[in-house]
Amino acid sequence: MEPGTYAADPRPTGPPWRLWQDVGEEAAAQQGVYAPLNSVSFGARGRIVIAPGDSRSMALILEKCEGYCRGVDGRAEPNLACTGCGLAVATRIDDCGSWQTVWLEPDAVVRRPSGLPDGPLPDWADLERAEHRVPPVEPDGSWSRRWEAALGVALAHLVAATENHPVTLPAGPVTELLGHAVARYLPPGPDPHSVGLAGPGIPEPLPRPDVLLVPRHPGTGEPWRPPDREATVVPLDSGVWAYLTSPGETSPTPATGVLPEGVLRDDYPLASRPWYPLEPHHYAFRDTMVGLPAIRGPRLRRYHDAYRP
Repeated sequence: MEPGTYAADPRPTGPPWRLWQDVGEEAAAQQGVYAPLNSVSFGARGRIVIAPGDSRSMALILEKCEGYCRGVDGRAEPNLACTGCGLAVATRIDDCGSWQTVWLEPDAVVRRPSGLPDGPLPDWADLERAEHRVPPVEPDGSWSRRWEAALGVALAHLVAATENHPVTLPAGPVTELLGHAVARYLPPGPDPHSVGLAGPGIPEPLPRPDVLLVPRHPGTGEPWRPPDREATVVPLDSGVWAYLTSPGETSPTPATGVLPEGVLRDDYPLASRPWYPLEPHHYAFRDTMVGLPAIRGPRLRRYHDAYRP
């Protein structure tokens, strides 16, 4: 989370957990799980996540600070208590392989005005700012964790939107960065569905592809829709979408032929890429897939049952 921002998860999260076989398919569907998982959450809905640096007047409950790598993974949630009343009010997560977050318990906190003026609400225009674009590679040379998560979520929606049919991606950054993962998760074959980028500020490809990759609203998270609202859309993290549609300045190439022999250029270095291809985050893919009602259809259910990470 960016400082000064928050998000709320409408789904049940956290304990108590119940085994899928004990819950049954219909009861699990009421919890937003439409395909088998090891366990189903019956925890609170509407948990609010904030950046750890935005938390105030809370202290760790030391006996609930379990985790790996000397971190706190939140397994014994909640693990933060109000320093005023001692009530357990939130869960701090700060462990390797996890996002650093603080999750507020919805029934233990109340909203109070700060008295400070409201900042401008994010809007579609924010996607045009260069700082909104999320590069696919981290400063240490590894793939961006945000891209891995975003790719997992988008792939689940793409599988559902196409009902596990083959797809063709547009040339350019989409194929370069996402092609390997899409080929692994969707089968090759005849009569593929076409996929294209669409969204605010860019012309819609013609003819219109079967599926549109569109950004989520930077404030509400709702996917962008074309004016006629009839197209099949797959939502994508707005920062990832902004990079795919406008990756920034690229190296110029000669109008014809190649550079003369012996001429070298060092002012436009090649974009850094890890030695291994970009892969989606497994849990982001799985958890998104089982949360889509379309997974209950026979074709997608067979895909889910045969799927292996």
